[in-house]
Amino acid sequence: MGDLSCFLAQNVVAVENVKCVVSKRFTGKDKKPVEWELKAISSSEDETLRKECTKRVPVTGKKGQFTQETDYNLYLGKLAAKCTVYPNLHDKSLQDSYHAMGADTLLKTMLTAGEYAGYLEKVQQINGFDSTMEDLEEEAKN
Repeated sequence: MGDLSCFLAQNVVAVENVKCVVSKRFTGKDKKPVEWELKAISSSEDETLRKECTKRVPVTGKKGQFTQETDYNLYLGKLAAKCTVYPNLHDKSLQDSYHAMGADTLLKTMLTAGEYAGYLEKVQQINGFDSTMEDLEEEAKN
């Protein structure tokens, strides 16, 4: 067996927050687009979000049997809100200004449909959902 020290928590490279422009509509005093800050979440946080978005539904034609169904639109909204560091989507004055209650609802209200779709894509990328095992294997070979 190999040396396991590379897997120790203190030896792992930390995942850094990412800053990006989500929309050109949000500008600062200098009239330049404001960068948003995003972070990756842990697998346990992701699991909690998935559980929150999963419900039991009856199987048609099978009395007393149920299956689990995940609402992926709800999940992606909660994931995006959880990964947003700046702006603070939990700020009451920000939510009040958009008449939106809740971080995920605020995000959908603040952004246009295209901006929101792009944001969801960026959030998934930051969390590593854009890399397949084949991509990681190729990268390790090089």
